Amino acid sequence: MLIYQKLVLELNILFNIPYVCTAILAYKIIPAKKEVQKTVHLVLLGSGIILGAIGIYAVFKFHNESNIKNMYSLHSWLGIGTICLFGLQWISALFAFVFPGASQRRRDAIYPWHVFLGVFLYSMVIGTAELGILERLSFQELSMSMRIDRFSSQAMLVNSTGLVILIFAMLVVLSTVLP
Repeated sequence: MLIYQKLVLELNILFNIPYVCTAILAYKIIPAKKEVQKTVHLVLLGSGIILGAIGIYAVFKFHNESNIKNMYSLHSWLGIGTICLFGLQWISALFAFVFPGASQRRRDAIYPWHVFLGVFLYSMVIGTAELGILERLSFQELSMSMRIDRFSSQAMLVNSTGLVILIFAMLVVLSTVLP
């Protein structure tokens, strides 16, 4: 069962970041009417929240079955904070932009904050992923009771993965803020 949970965690990183990136860029990369773009944006971000919740469930289950304490690291605190704020952002956007009820004036006032918080939350997702990668390497080093050489294949893989995620995130944010 522990292998399944680790697989869920790895797949979460692999799929969730691209889901969120596509959702963020939906208005720029999908050549369709605004309502279609909005639906794609909403559905992909909703899927991202579901994948994130499944990942957090798998972590808690893994920790409980392995007698590891929960919520002890900055990675875990940021992860819980990110998924909670992500959910609040999604629900508030659902009521402000999708369901009728918010006036156009109110939508116009909310929109810049929605964009800012979306980019901020995306940055939190990336920061949490980066901390998780570093935490994983630290645990490997501790569990093997050996020092990992800075040019070892493990260190190179972890550092390269972290840099790729960071550069990808920078390009997504840049694409978001540029006209």
